[in-house]
Amino acid sequence: MNKPGGNSAPGGILSTGLFSEAFLADPFPLFAQLRSKGAVVALPVPSGSGTSSFWMVTQLEEAIQVLKNQLFTVDPSTIPLDDNQPSSPRGLGGLGGILGQSMIAVDEPDHRRLRSLVSKAFTPKYIQSLRPGIQKIADDLLDRVQEQGHMDLVNEYAFPLPINVISNMLGVPSEGQALIREWSELFSSGGAARQDPSRLMITQTFAEYLLKIIAEKRAHPQDDLISQLVQIEEAGDRLDEGELLSMIALLIFAGHETTSNLIGNGMLMLFDYPAQMQRLRADPSLVPAAVEEFLRYNGPVLAPAPRYATADVTLGGQQIRKGDTILTMLGSANRDEAQFTQPEELDIARSLNRHVAFGQGIHVCLGAPLARLEGDIAFTTLLRRLPALRLAVARDAITWRGGFVLRGISSLPVAF
Repeated sequence: MNKPGGNSAPGGILSTGLFSEAFLADPFPLFAQLRSKGAVVALPVPSGSGTSSFWMVTQLEEAIQVLKNQLFTVDPSTIPLDDNQPSSPRGLGGLGGILGQSMIAVDEPDHRRLRSLVSKAFTPKYIQSLRPGIQKIADDLLDRVQEQGHMDLVNEYAFPLPINVISNMLGVPSEGQALIREWSELFSSGGAARQDPSRLMITQTFAEYLLKIIAEKRAHPQDDLISQLVQIEEAGDRLDEGELLSMIALLIFAGHETTSNLIGNGMLMLFDYPAQMQRLRADPSLVPAAVEEFLRYNGPVLAPAPRYATADVTLGGQQIRKGDTILTMLGSANRDEAQFTQPEELDIARSLNRHVAFGQGIHVCLGAPLARLEGDIAFTTLLRRLPALRLAVARDAITWRGGFVLRGISSLPVAF
């Protein structure tokens, strides 16, 4: 139930907080304030109309409702608005551009047909078959730095591990990883949606690079996922050129960006909670549970793609109008005091951990089994091979990148 007078968040909290450096460094105090206002709070609209068409979902049950209920769509173009109803602003992030025809940007039935094309490559059984290869990547990365006694854990381990895994799966050459990272950082910060010539150039260059790979796989198919997708398209199935480009871009981005942030954020959590790190070193069997807790406590995704109401509906005691935009704040829902015991504390052995870090419903993260496996291997290998691992800079020197959708550490200098 909303507190008296708490059915909308003060404009100052959101207008100064949601896009600030302080929020990027630590969004959780703001999330706690918003949860105290209610499960669903209104976002002020710059137009000054006095009515809000933006809403933020802050609590777990309502977050699950939005993510699973088909009344809320990821594609606003499918909503026929009344003649006298203004269209909602889309300034807080749509999915146009290079990801605009991917499965995260569409609902049923298109979502099902797109997802079915890649789902076999992400089954738990197949993902487990990748364990030896992922373990070798992790060991090779540590072999390069172990003798020097220090490294940037983000840039020399957390980033290259998942980008090598997904590149191998897709058949993307290693020399393209710098361009992939440049575009990924642009997208995760929201910059890909800005009409800035330099930003548009990065996206265009990335798209042209992917189209070149597609052409090469079409001419010379190999045993990789891009070749499989191209062959399906060639057989006259369901992928056109735009869908193929969007699908590959999504798999590259989602296949490394979130896992990289999971590894970096997770290690920082262990530095912040040394007793938890000691417990994990003493009992490595806790690593899978620790990964789940890292995802809950400070996961890589603060919010998924916005949803749009397809009809008037009541949500969390609020009247949502058709066409309104809903931001589902997973980072807040995962610390819901009504759902988690001591949610503001990190507990690597937490048993009841119904987090929504991977989303819910039809858009639940396809790569969740892969992310869990990579996290398991990454943390187990670090703690086993680097028993003296420690933070090499002051805690307040850590900087963050991303925005209110994706969030990760820019650099994490460590010594061992």
